[in-house]
Amino acid sequence: MVESIARVRHIRVTPQKARRVVALIKGKQAQEALAILKFAPQSASEPIYKLVASAMANAQVKADRDGEYLDEQDLYVANAYVDEGTTLKRFRPRAQGRAFQIKKRTSHITVVLSTPEVAAATDGDSKKKASK
Repeated sequence: MVESIARVRHIRVTPQKARRVVALIKGKQAQEALAILKFAPQSASEPIYKLVASAMANAQVKADRDGEYLDEQDLYVANAYVDEGTTLKRFRPRAQGRAFQIKKRTSHITVVLSTPEVAAATDGDSKKKASK
């Protein structure tokens, strides 16, 4: 019953491109997600790979702190999403003294790993509340 979260903020990857990569790993086992990200050709796969590895390490530390046993094979990507970060606005000189704006977008990426027991426990709580 371990759930761990890892976030990276203000990373220089556009949210649209990062969402394509995050969609590949949603709902997958954590080890499988790392294998997918390692060989994905998109440039956003490297920071997301590091993020999933960090979430796995966070889960291990959390389990050790609570005195629980954690098998890394049990972890899966419960949720992963990309939010839009700040946009850096730059200007590029163009012909006849004009200037065009260039928007350098950033992303906030969040990955939530959990074990199957956590998902089953939260589903059971919501069913109890719905029946009342």
